[in-house]
Amino acid sequence: MSATKIIKQILIERGLSTKDLADKLGILPQSMSNKLYRDNFSFEEVVKIANFLHCDVKVITRDSEKEFKIDIKAGE
Repeated sequence: MSATKIIKQILIERGLSTKDLADKLGILPQSMSNKLYRDNFSFEEVVKIANFLHCDVKVITRDSEKEFKIDIKAGE
């Protein structure tokens, strides 16, 4: 599943808009729409988005399925 689909799904579940997300990231709503359309996010942006949406970011190895949770500090 693409990052955009995940982000949009969680925004809906949280009752938030892309404008709310853009405001939190300090970018214009049009810029947020472009990022979602292109499915183009830096890792730092993914972490900030996850934090805003009260979600965790995990890395899971394909072979052993070992999980590594990315620490997200509140307020970032």
